[in-house]
Amino acid sequence: MLNGKKIIVVLPAYNAARTLEKTYAEIPMEIVDEVILVDDASRDETSQLAKSIGIQHVIRHEKNKGYGGNQKTCYNKALSLNADIVIMLHPDYQYTPKLILAMSSIIANGVYPVVFGSRILGKGALKGGMPMYKYIFNRMLTLFQNVLMGQKLSEYHTGYRAFDANVLKDVKFDKCSDDFVFDNEITAQICLKGYEIAEVTCPTKYFPEASSINFKRSSIYGLGVLRTSIMFRLQKWGLANFNLFS
Repeated sequence: MLNGKKIIVVLPAYNAARTLEKTYAEIPMEIVDEVILVDDASRDETSQLAKSIGIQHVIRHEKNKGYGGNQKTCYNKALSLNADIVIMLHPDYQYTPKLILAMSSIIANGVYPVVFGSRILGKGALKGGMPMYKYIFNRMLTLFQNVLMGQKLSEYHTGYRAFDANVLKDVKFDKCSDDFVFDNEITAQICLKGYEIAEVTCPTKYFPEASSINFKRSSIYGLGVLRTSIMFRLQKWGLANFNLFS
């Protein structure tokens, strides 16, 4: 616990057996109360390994529900365990668990209710090996989103996020996509509710075992991001009423 707040780390996993143990070993268990791993029908030994290394809550989807579907299970389980702060960390070791203390502290001290680990602040993305086309894609989408959503975030596409549990209870994340655009849809929900988002600089590692999506999936994701931003603006102006926000 930190300032009396129960902290739960959730790990949305898919074929993470090669990197899970290294990720879990760096989670600061002196402040983290519980860890949840949701295995989205992996084809490797992710679930078995998670249990063997001592992860308290291991849930396995018998059918793949997608990245967003995995997060929904993660957050619903964390809320059922009465978490005060929920940290979403990818178990592929692309993001360092060593920032969990800093991200949790921002929320536990009432500074911000949501914190993103940003690969773009500083030089973490390119230095860590992010492909140039993804970096450019990220910057273009983020500029478009900031204009339409009235924000000044360095990026919307990070997979490293911390939430005050009350934020997760307030937004309707179960209405978000089961695919990769989930992250952008829940961010839009958070912004529409008026919650402020802090960012911390996060070094990033790109290597063969780290999860990534190909160019085709990235393009589909990009179109989903554009659609979400336009929906947000129309909802904000009162010109439409989308189920995602109601």
